[in-house]
Amino acid sequence: MNINWSALGSTFGLSVLVTLAVVGAFCLGVASLSRRERATGGAAVASLSAAVLSFALCAAAVGYGFYLIGHK
Repeated sequence: MNINWSALGSTFGLSVLVTLAVVGAFCLGVASLSRRERATGGAAVASLSAAVLSFALCAAAVGYGFYLIGHK
């Protein structure tokens, strides 16, 4: 049995980076939603836009993961 340690390490590193990016985007979305509740006017619209964009990035990452798992 031969293990390609280089490929295993790069896969682990990439998965950690992607996980941190998705968690960071989700946290940014939650923070933007909580900031929207205190904001008024244009700041509320900007906070809502940032939250929607952050959650869309999270959904896109999950959807791409499903695509990679199910694609033949």
